Amino acid sequence: MKFRYALATEIVFGSNTVEELGRYCRERGWADGILVADPFFRENGLAEQVVRYAEGALTAVFSDLESNPTVASVDACAKLAEEKGARFIAALGGGSSLDCAKAAAVTAYSGKSVRAFHSGGEKIAAPGLPVVAIPTTAGTGSEVTNVAVLSDPEKGSKAPMASEHMFAKLAIVDPALTLSVPPRVTASTGLDALSHALEGYWSKNHQPICDACAIYACRLVFENLEEAVRHGDNLRAKENMSLAALTAGLAFGPPKTAAAHACSFPLTSLYHIPHGEACAFTLDSLLRINCEAERDRLQRLADMTGFASPEAMADEILRLKRQTGMRCTLRQAGIEPRDLPALAESCMHPNLRNNPVEMTRERLTAMFAALQ
Repeated sequence: MKFRYALATEIVFGSNTVEELGRYCRERGWADGILVADPFFRENGLAEQVVRYAEGALTAVFSDLESNPTVASVDACAKLAEEKGARFIAALGGGSSLDCAKAAAVTAYSGKSVRAFHSGGEKIAAPGLPVVAIPTTAGTGSEVTNVAVLSDPEKGSKAPMASEHMFAKLAIVDPALTLSVPPRVTASTGLDALSHALEGYWSKNHQPICDACAIYACRLVFENLEEAVRHGDNLRAKENMSLAALTAGLAFGPPKTAAAHACSFPLTSLYHIPHGEACAFTLDSLLRINCEAERDRLQRLADMTGFASPEAMADEILRLKRQTGMRCTLRQAGIEPRDLPALAESCMHPNLRNNPVEMTRERLTAMFAALQ
């Protein structure tokens, strides 16, 4: 057995830890930073509060970004960083803010558009600006991964970009920030975390450290997601979901995601289904399919997460989706049966290579067709 695992991000976990942001910046000598924040947080005052927590280390706020960050948003963020002479970037929000910040950090001062690195084939040659990631949702794990998922409307695509230089230097995971997250977003992001854990576990590149994180994350999601959705003020459930998202991020980093994420990209770009919900759309189907190649490993996962079989786990995923209001059928997703061959073609992403069962266009079409 051979594997590599490197933890490039320092993690600070705990409720109200964001209030210590100024101290963390001083300890690292960070100054003249910009804050990337979801527009909502600029409106409700949280972005301004975080700037105050930074005690002078943050001098500007960028919030001109979408729910699925685009290459244009990243370029605009990088331009602001250059104009302000930024020496670090802080990111507050869900995966959109964190991914935008990580991509802008390696684009700023490069003289290039992020498109060169996202779809232009150029490699990121050197570290960019340091990033401190402050997630406000429990799902993406972006605070501990080297991946940013960006949309490019001009090319009609949504895809990840990754580099060893894209890890945040510091992740401040403050579960109290997730207390105000709406139920539907809690559900979608929580299922995103479950997708990360499961795909990291069954990826062809799986390894022991990531497996351990994946098992722990799965257990936390199954035990806490429904309560976190139903009772958004339950801090214990929200803490456990933040921990699930964090450990799931650690679980899929080296192995990478597989078919559920490959299928999610067109579901989001073509049918506007939020990312986590889009990942979950095929997750239970793929769990059943992957038993063809990994029955023993998936049975061990079921045993360690309290299920009699992988199929029983798949049943629970489907129940959770229905219970939390996620779309589960073609009709609910607005997908016409005649669209399935084109949808399958759009799913032909490199992540499919990580799946233990080969997902051909024909197999993908049949999988979607079963979701009536």
